[in-house]
Amino acid sequence: MATALPTTLGALRASEFTPARVNRSVKDELRENLIARLRAASAPSGNASPLFPGIVGYDDTVVPQVVNAVLSRHNFILLGLRGQAKSRILRALTTLLDPHVPYIAGSEIRDNPYVPISKFSRELIARLGDQTPIAWMTPEERFVEKLATPDVTVADLVGDVDPIKAARSNQDLGSELTMHYGLLPRANRGIFAINELPDLAGKIQVALFNIMQEGDVQIKGYPIRLPLDVAIVFSANPEDYTARGKIVTPLKDRIGSEIRTHYPEDVEEGIRITAQEAWTDRAGREATLEIPRYVRQIVEQIAFTARDDKKVDKRSGVSQRLPITTMELVASNAERRALLHGEQLAVARVGDIYSALPGITGKIELEYEGEMRGADTVVREIIRTAVARVFDEYFGGESTEQIEQWFNLGGSVQLNDIQAAVDSVAELKQIQGLFERLAPLQITAKTRPEIAVSAAEFLLEGMYAHKRLSRTEERSFTAGEKKARAEEASRYGEKIRDRDAEREELRRSRMRRGFN
Repeated sequence: MATALPTTLGALRASEFTPARVNRSVKDELRENLIARLRAASAPSGNASPLFPGIVGYDDTVVPQVVNAVLSRHNFILLGLRGQAKSRILRALTTLLDPHVPYIAGSEIRDNPYVPISKFSRELIARLGDQTPIAWMTPEERFVEKLATPDVTVADLVGDVDPIKAARSNQDLGSELTMHYGLLPRANRGIFAINELPDLAGKIQVALFNIMQEGDVQIKGYPIRLPLDVAIVFSANPEDYTARGKIVTPLKDRIGSEIRTHYPEDVEEGIRITAQEAWTDRAGREATLEIPRYVRQIVEQIAFTARDDKKVDKRSGVSQRLPITTMELVASNAERRALLHGEQLAVARVGDIYSALPGITGKIELEYEGEMRGADTVVREIIRTAVARVFDEYFGGESTEQIEQWFNLGGSVQLNDIQAAVDSVAELKQIQGLFERLAPLQITAKTRPEIAVSAAEFLLEGMYAHKRLSRTEERSFTAGEKKARAEEASRYGEKIRDRDAEREELRRSRMRRGFN
């Protein structure tokens, strides 16, 4: 059974929470706990768990730099485009804090019981002595976060005089007991994180100088000095860093480490992140959800393709939230289709990605050319390119001529949410050679209908992406674009030949009239 934590100052002094342990600064606490974690991980029988759980893809890049910053006791900033887990990394720093830390109960700035810095706590200890009540903070309670916005004031961040408190307590305005503490003093003995730092007005950034260099703040010009103990961390978008906003030079100089984050380096890494973050574990009595690997690859490839597309604004970036929300919408559409037809298995299809269009268009910023073409058109092209790349991975060496011939002879097939999977399989079986070409996916005509339809649609969507087939908005597949262009060229050629024949006949007619 866990030992109860002391509730009075006298009990605290008699406990294992000695002054040497409690009086450590936050940065020393982070450093010592990190060192212990690193040693435990390097021991022969050590725990090889990640330093920051939930952070994927940064093991060899960002995490070592964060570790160095903590070991150096630096205040640091994370620079990265949106959706690069900057806030999550900052919040993960709480895993390096002690499980419990004592403070004077009732203290707004969470005073250290052994070294109180506020007048309230000093007077309370002088009056109650060993009976002074003690409260405890968890790591989560020691993390204070603020989103920087232009309307943030010095009073919000540091504090101000509270005339109402002065009137009620019958204190002079210059008394420390009349102060209303801002977020920074309330983060004392913890971590204070400011997100999107460049959006903070310059004069507000100046207010951070003292706390970062000398470790104290002064409120409203009164002779009140608070030597705070706080680790300050920031996040910012590199584009905002230089354009929309600006970090004033003296503050930038006081930031110990500048660490750049990045998007996943490959599709596999992105798939792991999306699988971790997307809500797809929808266990229910109505239907079991299954998302084939090729659907996961396509969803992730959409983000990679968008980041390389010239019509998408590179400065804004393409957030990792794009594949996460897309995957959730894909799962929802598959779930909806299964519920409509009373199917016990909901299998995601490539066509479901098009149903996620509203979630994708809201996640990208377009350049001028993209704006002219329209977000829907640009996103559809991106999806088509992503499908083609994943299709080549599975069917690059497969011949689809037999399937193309079936469509060229007038065949067509419609795959949408209106049809049940059983009916769609019956229609797909008419296509000669289709199921034989699904061997790379280990699919046969005897495979469960929901899975077979998803695989067949992937094959047909890939052929459409390579312009071997045509497809309508209702997902009706017909003869390919090449045949359509050939037929159009043939019709155009016939018109040219007819026109030339008419001209020749007219010329001969004129010659006969002139001869006569």
